[in-house]
This record gives sequence, C-alpha cells and structure tokens, in this order.
Amino acid sequence: MTCGSSSGCGKLSKAGDIPLGDRAYGDYVTLAGLPPQGVDVVARLHQARKVDFRRAKRLGPNDGLFRWRKGCLPSTILTPAQWAALPVEISVRIVRFPAACRGFRTQRITLVTTLLDAQQYSAVELVALYLRRWRIELCLRAVKTTLGLEQLRCPSPAMVGKELLAGLIAHNLIRWVMAEAAQLYEAELERLSFKGAVDALRQYNAALAQARTVRMKRKLWPNLLRALACDLVPLRPGRTEPRAVKRRPKPFPLLNRPRRKFVELPHRNSRWHGGPRKFHGLN
Repeated sequence: MTCGSSSGCGKLSKAGDIPLGDRAYGDYVTLAGLPPQGVDVVARLHQARKVDFRRAKRLGPNDGLFRWRKGCLPSTILTPAQWAALPVEISVRIVRFPAACRGFRTQRITLVTTLLDAQQYSAVELVALYLRRWRIELCLRAVKTTLGLEQLRCPSPAMVGKELLAGLIAHNLIRWVMAEAAQLYEAELERLSFKGAVDALRQYNAALAQARTVRMKRKLWPNLLRALACDLVPLRPGRTEPRAVKRRPKPFPLLNRPRRKFVELPHRNSRWHGGPRKFHGLN
C-alpha cells in the first residue's frame, strides 16, 4: 500500500502492516511516526538525500544502519504538537541494489526501511518486495481506466463518495472472481487479465440472467471461471511502462464558463486560442 504522510498511513494501516511506497514516502516524518504504532515502512530513498555507506553500521554489501536527526524546520503536514512528539533521532536501514534490464543502462535503486533486523529481513527479500510495487500502479490503472473512474461525474461531495465507493466495490468483486478462478484451475493470479475478466463478466451476465433454473446457472459459473483462468497475459519481464498519453487532445478551447456566457472563437482549427494548454510538444 502507499500513503501520503505518517498521519495518513496511521489511519490506513494497522499494527503489523508494512506500507510500501516510492520516493515521496521515505521521509523523516513517515519513518519516525509509524514505528511507534507498530507499522514498519519500506520506501525508495529520496534523490536529494545523499548516502555514504562508510558512515553506516554495515550489515552487508550496500546494506547498513544510519542515524537520522530531525530537521530544524517543522513539517508543514503536522501540527506543532505532532512535530514535537516525533523523536529527535531515529535509526533507519538503507539498502542499495542494481536494477539491470537487458538493453538498458543499469540503474541503482536505494531503499530506506524501518526493518532493521538483517537476519529476519534480508536485503534480497526487501528488494523483491520493492519490485512488486509496480503492481499497485497496475491496480490503479484498472480502477481509473478500465472501470472509468478517472473522472468522477457527480457534482456533490456526498455523491462523489458514493460513486467512488461503488467503483471500488465493483473492483473488489472482480478481483474476488479472478482469485477464485486462479485457485480453482491453479493459474497464476498475477497473469490473469483484469480487462478480460471485466469483458467475460459482461458476456456471462446476460447468459446467467437468461438461465431459467439454478442448475443452469451453476453450470455456467465454472465455465466463466475457466475462461478467466485461460485468459493469461504473456510474460513480459522488464517491459517498460512509460507515463505517456496515447491519445492527443483535441484543439478546442476549454469550456471554463457557463454555456450561455461562452463565446466561441472563430478559426479555432487554424491556431490554438485556449491559453492554458499548449499542444506544440504533443504532435
């Protein structure tokens, strides 16, 4: 899981959890505020923080314990009382490893964690745990793109919460069906296609609704699970996933005022009149 701050992580996590995050979550506030709640953290070290393993207590190759001191400037996300409650100094563990991908330059990744016991939590296990972080991005893509929750349509905050909750319930139900199919037919759960599961459920929904007896529905359900278990995505280790938009935005101005007050500019296709967005680097 990921979270935005130590207070946010504390609300989302419970004792025994290990939140996994990127560079934004390897800060002093998170690493100092969560361990007293029984929650450990594994995150990528921020690029602005320099590491010298010669000053660390060595636990292994590119693996050591460091002492971090609380900064002089208080955090902007904490109240003065919460900032004062943080310890003045904490111990963190930093692990550095090379991420090699065939055909690309080798990249060094540095992790920071509050799991200080090298015997119980080896560096290899921490590296393997962090390499699973990309699955979170894939789940977010499934929720936003596949289920269409990237832009919520309800105008009021209460209805927006209901719309988001309904989408998350649908996402969990689809994941539950995928897990049942993987367990029944001994398929690899990570290779099951979420988009394929959504399409299969839509197709079988009509057949299940038209089934006249419960016996017919019970026969269709194993067929649905078998279809999900057979729809496996190919193995693509090291496949790059660039953060880029495939579709180009249309050269129309933004509707930033009520329709009755909006004045459409002439010759809108000849040049861009919208102002805020620039399309020169997108084509």
